[in-house]
Amino acid sequence: MNNNLLLLAGRILLSVLFLVSGAGKIGTGPTFAGMLGHMGLPAPLLLAYLMGLFEIVGGTALVIGVQTRIVGVLLAAWCVLTGVVVHIGAPIDLMKNVALAGGLLVLAATTPGSLALPTTWSRRDRLAAMAPSNATFND
Repeated sequence: MNNNLLLLAGRILLSVLFLVSGAGKIGTGPTFAGMLGHMGLPAPLLLAYLMGLFEIVGGTALVIGVQTRIVGVLLAAWCVLTGVVVHIGAPIDLMKNVALAGGLLVLAATTPGSLALPTTWSRRDRLAAMAPSNATFND
């Protein structure tokens, strides 16, 4: 199978959780804010909407392949943070978050593939093709 199709499928599958979860947080803002309030977090309603927005923007960026390195690292950190804060008492949910973080870090270490919006990756790929074989690029 074509690697670009696999990368697109992986980006879409990684994004589903964030898109659905983010929409749920925004759609049930006051209810979700109540849960955040019970956890002792400050400004729970504002936090609920910001969390939902973060997840929707991050999930959308993954689907279209924009800034996948930055988004992958941010969402991986988000998964670990929410896993530890929210799911520490639920081992399966915690492992899901950790595994998802691993997938996001793998995506961050690669390119989004050619089936993504052209961004800095296309420039980086052109530079790599023109460089001598012993050159390395650090982003």
